Amino acid sequence: ADVRKNGVGQRYLIQHSAGSGKSNSIAWLAYQLAELEEDGRMVFASVFVVTDKKILDKQIRDTVNAFKQVSTSVTWAAHSGVLKAAIEAGRRIIITTVEKFPYISEAISGKHRGRNFAVIIDEAHSSQGGDYTAKMNRTLSGLNDGEDTINHHMEGRKMLKNASYFAFTATPKNKTLEIFGTPYYDGDETKHRPFHVYTMKQAIQEGFILDVLQYYTPVKSYFSIMKTADEDPTFNKRQAMRRLASFVEHDSYTIAMKAAMMVEHFHEKVIARGKIGGQARAMIVTADIHSCIDYYYAVNKCLAERESPYKAIIAFSGVSNYDGKELTSKGLNGFNDSNIPQEFRKGDYRFLIVADMFQTGFDEPLLHTMYVDKTLTDIKAVQTLSRLNRPYKGKNDTFILDFANDAGIIERAFSRYYRTVILSGETDPDKLHDIEAAVMACNVFTLNDAEEFASCYIGGAEDDEINSRLDRFVAVYRKLDEESQRKFKKSAKDFVRTYNFLGAILPYTNVEWEKLCIFLTLLLPKLPSVKGDDFSGLYESVDIESYRIEAEKMMSLILADEDSEIQPVQIAESAETQKEEEDLLSVIVSEFNIKFGTSYGNSSDSIRTQIERIAEFISEDKKYQNAVKNSDEQGIRFVLERVLPYAINKLIEDSVEFYKHFQSYASFKNFMLEAVLKSVRNERMKQHKI
Repeated sequence: ADVRKNGVGQRYLIQHSAGSGKSNSIAWLAYQLAELEEDGRMVFASVFVVTDKKILDKQIRDTVNAFKQVSTSVTWAAHSGVLKAAIEAGRRIIITTVEKFPYISEAISGKHRGRNFAVIIDEAHSSQGGDYTAKMNRTLSGLNDGEDTINHHMEGRKMLKNASYFAFTATPKNKTLEIFGTPYYDGDETKHRPFHVYTMKQAIQEGFILDVLQYYTPVKSYFSIMKTADEDPTFNKRQAMRRLASFVEHDSYTIAMKAAMMVEHFHEKVIARGKIGGQARAMIVTADIHSCIDYYYAVNKCLAERESPYKAIIAFSGVSNYDGKELTSKGLNGFNDSNIPQEFRKGDYRFLIVADMFQTGFDEPLLHTMYVDKTLTDIKAVQTLSRLNRPYKGKNDTFILDFANDAGIIERAFSRYYRTVILSGETDPDKLHDIEAAVMACNVFTLNDAEEFASCYIGGAEDDEINSRLDRFVAVYRKLDEESQRKFKKSAKDFVRTYNFLGAILPYTNVEWEKLCIFLTLLLPKLPSVKGDDFSGLYESVDIESYRIEAEKMMSLILADEDSEIQPVQIAESAETQKEEEDLLSVIVSEFNIKFGTSYGNSSDSIRTQIERIAEFISEDKKYQNAVKNSDEQGIRFVLERVLPYAINKLIEDSVEFYKHFQSYASFKNFMLEAVLKSVRNERMKQHKI
């Protein structure tokens, strides 16, 4: 109705709660826009449905096709060639992902200036922005005719006058609200609100989604580390503390312990209680691909020990080098990644272990429980945990065991998007001058240098010439002191990030800023790490001394029942840097243990001491001695799994208190198995001087 009234060229932001029919709303809108006429002529030449991830692309495509009345009305642009042909043919609805546009931006030069388009963007905060979308805009507006290229770069960042934008998201960011939201005056302030809202609160009340925070259980970790290196190097204290905590939490030993707790919880609290009529599934959210693979092996091992009938699926993108092997999720699973949603619904598959994949857009109503071992904040927290909210017959609740996040942070994140989100003001573009000044104050280059480089790059210079020019400025950067290097790199990143956003909303163009952005975008990847930010050798200099996990009391997180306001993009502080404190590794380890550690009562109860005791006991076994001499690691593991229970019983007799800190015999046994194997592996490496 608003398009009929106000014509083409408007922007619309729809805040639509996740899991409550957003794909249906997008499909209905696409068909209605495709059929919209004015004076007997179609208003839009084509309607694009754009997503930023392949899993969302397929989901939207399936939903749109379910409504399809005419076979020729919908095109799925799986390849850039199909997309190019669909645009030129004026196909009514074209479904694609945003990365397809750059490949055809040069191919369609100038053909579409006189045509109008509708662009429906799913999950607008991630799909809209950066160079991909700038190239999409240039494609649709026909600005690639080779004339005045730098102006075309600038215009390409802006929303097109010959296109209407319909941006859908459950979790609008401040940037999204400022670009797509509806402006209105509140006193002297210009604020932005969504054009239409279907809130999380309303969706829960109307039964379209479940409240995923009703049964939320944080899991607390306690651990300490020890310095193993003779040297005592210095590191950036704040960053080293953060990296060491990640090192402990994502070590294969600690992952094995957490996996044992997850598997036990799933069998005892989910399956045994008949959740979703015994069909319940679980997702394990991991911090990175290496941890994801660790979890996959650890979970499979726990399932085998329990003689469980259930299996796990792993999901990560690309190829990972893991212990010298190149692994893919397809190779580990035995089927294509595109088949994961269908396979996960089959009876034996109950765990989906993910690294980034399936944290957004994944629609599986049988997903009941989530185990989180990844830091989640704000939008990521809402998107990820909302995978559980799809209703299903017999699905009355959900479970979350969270190993990595504070309950208060999760509660605040969901409260922000529980009702309508409003942008409290607008970004002041003049403050971008402050960041530019901070960049230039480091004296790495001049504005004339940036202008010459940008002209050279846009003019199609060869890679050798581009790299040669950039290397000149890298050499200047290397001569700066650490504080100046850190200030320059941060200011340069802030400028690129902020200008990429402001370029879409500025009412004017700025050639100097455009050229500076091009220059810094290409220079930043070539800059070496700041010396004080070099953490090589940190992990090799420490080892885990003690670790335990403890599930806290289950809680229901209650959300604030009010609209929320978020601040516009903050620019004024962007160019500021704080001096980073450095300290000796021994001091960092000591303070780390005070912050994260816990005592088992006396020093003899440390994990390292217990591993040494149990290894000494096992080493006396004749079968084990023979395996170490004559077998590979698989053979040693086979024998060790049979010897280990006797060693554990011996340990428990001597140190019951130590054993109590583990959640179950399975987790304790698994941890000790991996620890002893590591001890054997290290000893062999020393013997062979590896």
